Amino acid sequence: MTYHGSVKVGGPPDVRELAHLIITKVAVGPHNNNAYLLRCRDTDEQLLIDAAADAPVLLETVGERLATVVTTHRHHDHWGALAEVVAATGARTAAGEHDAEGIDVPTALPLADGDTLAVGRCELTVRHLVGHTPGAIVLIYDDPVGHQHVFTGDCLFPGGVGNTWGDKDAFASLFRDVTEKVFDVLPDEAWVYPGHGDDTTLGTERPHLPEWRERGW
Repeated sequence: MTYHGSVKVGGPPDVRELAHLIITKVAVGPHNNNAYLLRCRDTDEQLLIDAAADAPVLLETVGERLATVVTTHRHHDHWGALAEVVAATGARTAAGEHDAEGIDVPTALPLADGDTLAVGRCELTVRHLVGHTPGAIVLIYDDPVGHQHVFTGDCLFPGGVGNTWGDKDAFASLFRDVTEKVFDVLPDEAWVYPGHGDDTTLGTERPHLPEWRERGW
């Protein structure tokens, strides 16, 4: 089956099967949040990115075993079901070290820029991007037999960076971090999995960077 990355609340998840990692995308909650379940093919270890809402849907997607839940940033719509998911699975919690205090469920593993996070035998690299929130993180999986896969939370979407609510300094910071830590180091083929809505690629978005800088959002 061909992965397309377009999911709707109440609809089926979409599944992408890589050589070493399986990615399941599901939409949940009133804000159409995306949650991503990553499963290592070799060990079956699983990691969930953003237990956003609709705990029963997430738990059905996860099944019986979940090692870790990563929260991309402190906004409640990205961790509304975290307590229920952790209670049901015993998974450890992880989040950016500068956003952990804004998440009601305690963070067992605070993450800093450049940290690595294992999903079985697969490895994710953590990048800290400041602007949408003080401690937002993106996670990068560098497929050894393919391109990179970037889970961006609310830092990068099709058509622009995340909302900074008219704060010029916050926008400048987020635009700089997205440019330097994502676009400047990853190729056009890198696939972007955002916190809401459809997926995109860096190649699709890269030509629009000057436009984003000029408009300031």
